[in-house]
Amino acid sequence: MDKCSFCGRPKKEVDILIAGVSGHICNNCVEQAHLILNEEIAKPSKFDKTHKKILKPKEMKEMLDQYVIGQDNAKKVISVAVYNHYKRISQKVQSDEVEIEKSNIILVGETGTGKTLLARTIAKMLRVPFTIVDATVFTEAGYVGEDIESILTRLLQAADYDTVAAERGIVFIDEIDKIARKGDNPSITRDVSGEGVQQGLLKLLEGSVVNVPPQGGRKHPDQKMIPVDTKNILFICGGAFDGIDRKIAQRMNTKMVGFDASKNRELVESENLLQYIAPQDLKSFGLIPELIGRLPVLTYLNPLDKKTLRLILTEPKNSIIKQYTSLFKYDNINLTIENEVFDYIVEKAIEFKLGARGLRSICEMIMVDAMFEMPSKNQKSFEITIEYAKSKLEKSKMKKLEMAS
Repeated sequence: MDKCSFCGRPKKEVDILIAGVSGHICNNCVEQAHLILNEEIAKPSKFDKTHKKILKPKEMKEMLDQYVIGQDNAKKVISVAVYNHYKRISQKVQSDEVEIEKSNIILVGETGTGKTLLARTIAKMLRVPFTIVDATVFTEAGYVGEDIESILTRLLQAADYDTVAAERGIVFIDEIDKIARKGDNPSITRDVSGEGVQQGLLKLLEGSVVNVPPQGGRKHPDQKMIPVDTKNILFICGGAFDGIDRKIAQRMNTKMVGFDASKNRELVESENLLQYIAPQDLKSFGLIPELIGRLPVLTYLNPLDKKTLRLILTEPKNSIIKQYTSLFKYDNINLTIENEVFDYIVEKAIEFKLGARGLRSICEMIMVDAMFEMPSKNQKSFEITIEYAKSKLEKSKMKKLEMAS
């Protein structure tokens, strides 16, 4: 009697029995084998784990130019730091060779100048896991708030729990300035969301093996920990450091004593003091020296002027206007915008002092009515004039004033 050579079931107990050269297999065993194959054969990773073909710094900057307008100095510094970092971890270090340390980066710049966009674009370009964390949510272990280790939990999630990929990823820690200690001197009282967090970050930034809870530490205390080595994870920290320009001015003025003092003062651009930022300014602001030492690459982002904001609105690959044009195109509507409207949006963004983020908010206020009504109409084209833009923005302002009162 014919039966399955794997499970031993006779022909009458199965739906299909496939005959081979010297045996048979039933449909149940075929399905089971298919499931086993899916589990055992790893799918090709979407992440680059070898970094054999790393873009050169100049090529990296050219790629960044397509997405980020201006900020040439920051792009140059980041391109070199990232190139050196991934060149370092792609080489097999011999015992007699010099060990190269990590090139963790700290970005200083006003809100909306492109700190997060730079980090995200670099990660996308290199095909590595990337996560953004907000430094303000962290506290010392044992206090209400998130543990420092949850940074690595989020990176693991971004890497689909592929530990090898996660250990070569990029972490962007935003609002790093918000964990500055309250005074320049070490505090005698507990500063659990300031200096305490800075101390906790040290081991991650320098490189150590950390046992990471895959679902967060406090809600699932019995879960199995995943060891993650942070030696090859690139940390990029960003912050507005509001008021640090006064620290820079104070430092530079103290040095301007003597016969050449007036001449040196003329060389300083007082409108953009961030370009003169130095590690000692970060220390004066409230970052501890040990943390500054583990963020060796320090660069700044220029405040956005009218010309730069105008380019940001229309030029990059993923510019705001191109995004809205695509949204309307999904409904077969051809969107056109007068040039005067772009200048008007830029003027309002400067007035609100929100940087590039303000551009999106203003565009949304102008276009929300059109995006609500147009999909229900048979109209194939829509033009935004300067009169239309002004009327919609004024209407939006009036509504907010009414709600406030």
